[in-house]
Amino acid sequence: MTYAVHLSRPDVGPLEESYLIAALRSGWVAPAGPDLEAFEREVAGRLGTRGAVAVSSGTAALHLALLGVGVGPEDVVVVPTLTFVATANAVRYTGARPVFVDCDPRTGNLDVALLTRLLRELRSRRTRVGAVVPVDMFGSCADYTALLPVCAEWEVPVVEDAAEALGATHAGRAAGTFGRGAALSFNGNKIMTTSGGGMLVSDDLALLTRARYLSTQAREPTVHYEHRETGYNYRLSNLLAALGRAQLVRLDGMIGRRRQLRDRYAKLFAAVPGVELLGADDPESNCWLTVIRVRPEQAGWRAADLAAHLAARHVETRPVWKPMHLQPAYAGAQSLLTGAADELFAEGLTLPSGSALTERQITFLLGVIDDFLATRT
Repeated sequence: MTYAVHLSRPDVGPLEESYLIAALRSGWVAPAGPDLEAFEREVAGRLGTRGAVAVSSGTAALHLALLGVGVGPEDVVVVPTLTFVATANAVRYTGARPVFVDCDPRTGNLDVALLTRLLRELRSRRTRVGAVVPVDMFGSCADYTALLPVCAEWEVPVVEDAAEALGATHAGRAAGTFGRGAALSFNGNKIMTTSGGGMLVSDDLALLTRARYLSTQAREPTVHYEHRETGYNYRLSNLLAALGRAQLVRLDGMIGRRRQLRDRYAKLFAAVPGVELLGADDPESNCWLTVIRVRPEQAGWRAADLAAHLAARHVETRPVWKPMHLQPAYAGAQSLLTGAADELFAEGLTLPSGSALTERQITFLLGVIDDFLATRT
């Protein structure tokens, strides 16, 4: 289907064009060059981490982070069941086994009380937990104030999946700075994009050095090609890094536009019974995607009804992530659940949230939703 209003299309313009042309004319078109190095410095500087390694995707960054904290085939790794599949896939790439834990129904982020119970159960079975991977859902950080002491008590490293949360904070601290390593994503629909790409950020310089080595096919520093172990072709290209540098300049403005749109959604749904915005009380979110939860027994309609109404008018929406414990690829995986993720999947709807939406598109979008609501009252 061709959409008149997309969920979160890339927001690029003249600044990105100028950075790309300059990089192209410099001759640095390979996965090495001055823009790549500058992009790493600038992202690390923005977050306040000691370093960064730019790679081909957020998934690659997660994989390298997990390897960096020592996760291997004998381990289990705790992952929220409500997430995009990349979080669980990165665990499998290491040979470890994901164990899923349910979410806080108010935010969609990992349920910290449930995590405590799960870690106790795993330890009682003498299971080695290689890492906990909280995901900063839809641009809102997990509750690290509660989570970090729990993981410290059980001596389990935290690898933060901040793919959706660049620019967000928790208690004034930047997303991407809460674990031993964190993964950012610059996929096409993210808060900022390099078309594809990601970055591993960390204060652990040894972890970053190891990740950089593995991301370049584990090539030894010799004139000829020498490899003593299996590496990965994960490095980001210099051209895409140039695009990322331009996007980083515009990041705060793009977050501001998404926040303004969320505020307009909040006003639109404020008086509608049975509808709430996920994580609406988080002023530190980057507002990557706005998600509503519709309780049909109160609203008199379902999220799917609004989705169908919008689709008929060429407006793109998406359901909330289908939980990992319901995915055929992870059938039979160990899980500790409350039903919260299942309910969000059944009742949640992700609305258009992109910073590239024009005022005309936003007016059209809000008008179409208003028309739908008018028929339900």
